Amino acid sequence: METTSIATKAKLTSAELGNLWVSFMEDSMAICVLQYFLQKVEDEEVRPHIEDALQLSQDHIQKISMMFEQENVPIPHGFTKEDVDINAPRLYSDIFFLIYLYKAAKQGMEGYSTFLSTSVRRDVVDYYSKCLSSFNLLHNQVLDTLLSKGVLVRPPYIPIPEKVDYVHKQSFLTGWFGQRRPLNSIEIGKLFYNIQRNMLGRGLILGFAQVAGSKDVRDFMMRGKEIADKHIEVFSSILSENDIAAPMIWDGAPTTSTKSPFSDKLMMFHITTIISMSVVHYGMGIGTSSRHDLGVHYTRLIAEIVQYLEDGANIMIENKWMEQPPLAPNRDELASNR
Repeated sequence: METTSIATKAKLTSAELGNLWVSFMEDSMAICVLQYFLQKVEDEEVRPHIEDALQLSQDHIQKISMMFEQENVPIPHGFTKEDVDINAPRLYSDIFFLIYLYKAAKQGMEGYSTFLSTSVRRDVVDYYSKCLSSFNLLHNQVLDTLLSKGVLVRPPYIPIPEKVDYVHKQSFLTGWFGQRRPLNSIEIGKLFYNIQRNMLGRGLILGFAQVAGSKDVRDFMMRGKEIADKHIEVFSSILSENDIAAPMIWDGAPTTSTKSPFSDKLMMFHITTIISMSVVHYGMGIGTSSRHDLGVHYTRLIAEIVQYLEDGANIMIENKWMEQPPLAPNRDELASNR
C-alpha cells in the first residue's frame, strides 16, 4: 500500500511526459478523423467500430488532460473542431474506413505496448495497460468484420517444415553475391506487412493530395504517393523473385471530391506520423532479416523516407503547425542569461 502511494505521488518521468504528450496529439487528431468517418459511414457493420474508436480517443483525451492538470503540465493544443469539416463530401469508402481502423488498432497496440514498457508511475502504467487492452479488443472486433466481409488479404502461405533444422553454411546470410537462399517466414511477414502499410498510406495520401489547400502540401502528398509506389514495387519484387505472391494492390482510391474535410495542419501531422512509424517498421525489418540484400534495401528506403519526413517537418515549421513537445532545460542558455 505504501509503495503504491509513493509511486503515485512521484513526478512524471521524461519518458512518461513524452508518451502522454504524443498520445494526446494523436488522440486529438483521431477524434477529428473519426468524427468525419462517422458522419459519412453507411455500412451498419462498420459504424459501431468507428463509434467505439471515437469513444476510446475521447476518453483518452479526458484522462490525459486530468493527469496534466494535476501535474501543472500545459495541455497541448492538439487538434480541434477547427481542423475538421464533418459536412465535407465523402472522400473515402466504408471499406477504407474499416481497413483504416484495422491498421490504426494495430498501430495503437504497438505504441501502447512501448509506452507501457517505458512507464513506471502506477497511474500511468494502469492507464496504458487499459489502453492496450481496449485496443486489442477493437483490433479483434474489426478483424472479425474484415474476415466476414472477405476483404482481408492474408499473408502468403509456405509449406510447413517437416523437421527442425540448423543453419550450416555462411551462405545463409548471402544477399547480393552467390546463390541466395529462399526467404524465411520472418522475412516474408515483414515484407508483406510493409507492403500493406504502404498501400493504406498511398490511398490516404492520394485523398489528401486532391483536397489540400496549400500547393506545398499538395506537392508533398504527391511526392509521398510516388515514394509509396516505389516501396511497394521494391518489396513486391523481392517476394516475386522468390515465387511468393505479393498482396494485391488494394483499390483504396479516394472519391473525386476536392473539398477538404481536414485542415492542412492535420493532414501534414497525420502523414508525418505514419512516416515515423514506417521508419520503425523498416528498422524492425533490418533487425529480423538475415539476408544481406534485405538489410541494404531497408536501409536505403529508410534514408529516403527520413529525408521526406524532414521536408514535411520544414513545411509544418514554416506554417507554424508543429507543436513543440516538452523540452529539457537549456543549461548553457540559462547560465549565459544571468
